[in-house]
Amino acid sequence: MSVGLLPIGRSTFDVAFAEARLAAMRDRLASSGIETVGPENLVLDADAARAAIADIVAAGAESILILQVTFTDAVVTVEAAETGLPVSIWALPEPREGARLRLNAFCGLNLASHALGLRGLDFGWAYANPEEIGERDLACLLSGTSETARPHASKGERTTPEAKRIVEAISGRRIARIGEHPEGFDTCAYDAERLKALAGVEVDVIALDDLFSQARGIEPEKVARIRADAAAAVDGLDTLDQDQLDRSLRLKAALERIFESANYSAAAIRCWPETFTEYGGALCAPAGMMAASKRPCACEVDVYGALTQMVLQEASGGHVFLTDLVDIDAADNSAVVWHCGQAPISMRDPDASATATIHTNRKMPLLYEFPLKPGAVTLMRISQAQGAPKMVLAGAEMLKRPMAFTGTSGVLRFERPAQDVLNDVIAIGLEHHLAIAYGDHRARLREVAAAMDLPVLEL
Repeated sequence: MSVGLLPIGRSTFDVAFAEARLAAMRDRLASSGIETVGPENLVLDADAARAAIADIVAAGAESILILQVTFTDAVVTVEAAETGLPVSIWALPEPREGARLRLNAFCGLNLASHALGLRGLDFGWAYANPEEIGERDLACLLSGTSETARPHASKGERTTPEAKRIVEAISGRRIARIGEHPEGFDTCAYDAERLKALAGVEVDVIALDDLFSQARGIEPEKVARIRADAAAAVDGLDTLDQDQLDRSLRLKAALERIFESANYSAAAIRCWPETFTEYGGALCAPAGMMAASKRPCACEVDVYGALTQMVLQEASGGHVFLTDLVDIDAADNSAVVWHCGQAPISMRDPDASATATIHTNRKMPLLYEFPLKPGAVTLMRISQAQGAPKMVLAGAEMLKRPMAFTGTSGVLRFERPAQDVLNDVIAIGLEHHLAIAYGDHRARLREVAAAMDLPVLEL
């Protein structure tokens, strides 16, 4: 069997480490006698990946194995699957060493599973280190199909007056959509009419340049007040590039003005790359500050992520954090939730300090860095996975562990075995953003789902 290998990654991650891990993946495949064609080295841009796919098809490969070495969006993966060849994805875990997220390959697998699921395209997959993957797992991976059964959502439980109140409180609210979601992030796509029919929520479109223009015009006195608030929350502001810090803090004031201009309840914002490449400051900490005042902001223009935060915030009465699921370790029976540095400060582990820092890939402030506090948490997503709306729920315990990765992150243990949760996340093609609130709010959320006429899928 001739397998076309497509090793993909992005230059904003740790390319040297990625190339070393790619070599280990290739060695593992060679040790099993698998005949391969395709690029030897990491493919770092879409055009090169498209050329590689064409070469693989021309060489007569019988299947395509995508080596998800670092994070990428789903564009190339979808194009590979649309060749008609069986496609599989092998994504790499990475050590939880308290340093930067060097690969973030799980998020790439997550995005790909959602995009392929929307298109009804089956695929094989593995999330494993090359030193640990067995022959049977390799065989399943190369088959191009998944042996994991897809879980099904069930109708929500009875509704209650409180659940109806929550739904009525959400209905009529407005979300500010600032910019366009990144290409290949099908997880962040939405249909305005369907959203309004589902939740009674409307979306106003605002140009990203409008946010930047407003930020540039903020009065210095207002920036000074925001800086004072940040200095009370985190250590180390004086160690950062002060011009970039000033620009970042201005984004917080600009967001406040946008929210007040039309009484918005949430925002979905294009946070990269333009905030770094065109404006010159990070949106991460400003988004965390907004969440701390119960005005949640969703990265990557994730409109349904903004809706998810509004619902969870209303149901829990507390702060919410829209986060990535970046690792699931079956052996440790744990998972890591992470985002660059935007959790509300109320979620900080009180035994750890909070530090002002820079974005690990783009090297600009302001981000907050701290581990999440231990305790019971609810994870929720109003999902469009497989093209059908549903509420996805999970209960977990945030553990008191060393910080797995820089930014705002936490290690948690789901109520179900980690391997089962991993299988379900990929099988349903769940979106890569989940909202977290402290406490167990699942009973109320099931009732909210019933009031919204949403089926419920429990991880």
